Amino acid sequence: GMTNRPFKTGASRAQSCLLPPSVEDYVGPDNPVRAIDAFVAALDLARLGFRHAGSVGGGVGQPPYDPADLLKLYLYGYVHRVRSSRRLEHEARRNLELIWLLHGLTPGYRTIAKFRAENWAALKAANRSFVLLARELGLLGGTLVAIDGAFFDGNASKGSIATKKRLAAALAAIERDIEAYGTALDAADAAEAAPADRDDGGAGGGGDVGRKMAALMAKRDALKADLARQAESGETQVSRTDADARLLTKRGQTVAGYNVQIAVDDAHKLIVASEVVGDGNDTGQLHPMAVAAREALAVETLTVLADVGYFNGTMLKRCEDDGIVAYVPEAERTGRLAAQGCFSHADFTYDAAADVCRCPGGAVLTPIESLKQNAGRLERRYVSRKRVCDACPLRERCITAKSATRTICRWVHEDVLDRHRARMRGAGALMRRRAALAEHPFGTLKCRAGWRHFLVRGFDKVRGEWSLMALGYNFTRLLAILGLDRFVACLAERAAELLARSAPNAVQTLIRAAARLLARFAAEIASTEARRRPLSALQA
Repeated sequence: GMTNRPFKTGASRAQSCLLPPSVEDYVGPDNPVRAIDAFVAALDLARLGFRHAGSVGGGVGQPPYDPADLLKLYLYGYVHRVRSSRRLEHEARRNLELIWLLHGLTPGYRTIAKFRAENWAALKAANRSFVLLARELGLLGGTLVAIDGAFFDGNASKGSIATKKRLAAALAAIERDIEAYGTALDAADAAEAAPADRDDGGAGGGGDVGRKMAALMAKRDALKADLARQAESGETQVSRTDADARLLTKRGQTVAGYNVQIAVDDAHKLIVASEVVGDGNDTGQLHPMAVAAREALAVETLTVLADVGYFNGTMLKRCEDDGIVAYVPEAERTGRLAAQGCFSHADFTYDAAADVCRCPGGAVLTPIESLKQNAGRLERRYVSRKRVCDACPLRERCITAKSATRTICRWVHEDVLDRHRARMRGAGALMRRRAALAEHPFGTLKCRAGWRHFLVRGFDKVRGEWSLMALGYNFTRLLAILGLDRFVACLAERAAELLARSAPNAVQTLIRAAARLLARFAAEIASTEARRRPLSALQA
């Protein structure tokens, strides 16, 4: 009879058994790893610029790894939250899905890491190619995007990044130490010159002071070189660890790293454009990101949503000139004056027909002919009359005791901001939509994947790694939206088209016909599976 056991028991380790007779049996037909294989097969890697060390010219020894296999390895790793080249090497030796995906190849961690470092431009191109695929499949809305930025730690500590102020303070401290050690060295020399006071301790102390003095002078020279390099380049910060990493501060929190900018499409929260910058301020990023998103979506006009950190008159004007409709809330800058009962700039109205400003008391402020330069913007000044202000009962709420008149400055393109403010009055729902769109990818990458930092150094390599992060995010979403069968069918059709381009005309026709039949067959399978699938599975 059957033996009653309190728990399930596995097979005996001494029992002889055979692995599946073919590697194909390691991976089931519904395994998502097949989508990674199909995606890389559908890419024209040579056109995208992928290469690997030793792939040109050949030579003695073993041939290099195919860039396609290393790209599959990285895409699998970033989809499954594994980024380290050493961990990817380990996974390639033990993970059955990777053994299937790479046909049993086991590249070393140096080979893996070198591929990511050298192919940063090709990785960016592959990311753009995936966005193009999503566009061709009709999964991008193309009308509304949300733009946002987030700080990611670089591969450098905060202490390794020195500002001009920090360098100057360190140099001053070194100068003080050199002066103190110079005094000690003079005392040691005097002691050595007096025979009665000479002893071994004095000589040893003098030598020790001399060595410390030489080390301090070398440190001073290095600090002076850093200051000179900073002055020559115009940069405000310098780092010997990662030359491109910067100290970025937002809401009192400082990060040593990079500012990642993304544009997220409204239809399925896919990242359609992204960039890594070293500026901790978002005010100059609105127009470049909006233009990049519009080009990726291949549309004439676009609605763009961003948070208050992106408000900038010049950026808004450039967006308007390019047919981009921007919605960006303006920071409240008049709260202190309102709390004191004083009139702010917002309390003065502008009469465009007469080209004058009117104060809260109804008086007219007339323009001065000359324009004033203010932070790169040309402004026209509107000034009140002293006689009118002296007799005004609201004078104390408007003019300080030291001033005789009130001046209002208006940007020469202030009409752009007037139209924007009018547009923002009914934009509450859009602003709520912005938060749901733009925060989603960063929340997924930082909280679910745990990616708050970059593993590599320098803008080029960091941009390449960010492309892998964005590609992993988009790939996972697209697979969830389409389902494996439909996704693989679409990729197979693209791969067949890629193969057909290099084949003779007669073969091209056969390949394309077979691809169409395969796509239709896969679509029928997908629709049948969808009908059989319970509602709970669809909702999940």
